[in-house]
Amino acid sequence: MAVFRIGRTTALAADDCWLRVTDWPAHAARVPLTSVSVSSGGPTDVGTVFVVRSGVGRLGFDDPMEVVRWEPPVGGRPGRCRLVKLGRVIRGWAEIEVHAVGTGSAVVWVEELRIAVLPRPLDGLVGRVGRVVFGRALDGLLAREA
Repeated sequence: MAVFRIGRTTALAADDCWLRVTDWPAHAARVPLTSVSVSSGGPTDVGTVFVVRSGVGRLGFDDPMEVVRWEPPVGGRPGRCRLVKLGRVIRGWAEIEVHAVGTGSAVVWVEELRIAVLPRPLDGLVGRVGRVVFGRALDGLLAREA
């Protein structure tokens, strides 16, 4: 499995940063050829499942994920979210943490990916590509207009 870590700081307060990085449909606008659908109608919580669809038309695959930890930042305590990837093509997990830093915040995103159709010797490449793609997505989420 490929493991990568991304860290960013922002002038956004921790609450606003949290709302942006856990806005699952907004992620699709930052990653080419993807869409996101959330299966639950309510706000995100443990048990929420959403599906990232990557590809064009029938040439693509679904990447379903379930939220297994959901702790928004409260009273100076960091926010923590853990997602488990449930798909046949992509397996693994992602953890997102948001820490208050002065009047701004810091985000730490750690992800473990296993792409079923790729041989394990390509895990290093998968990690490097993941770091770039998810780093750009995170940059876009933090920079977008409120």
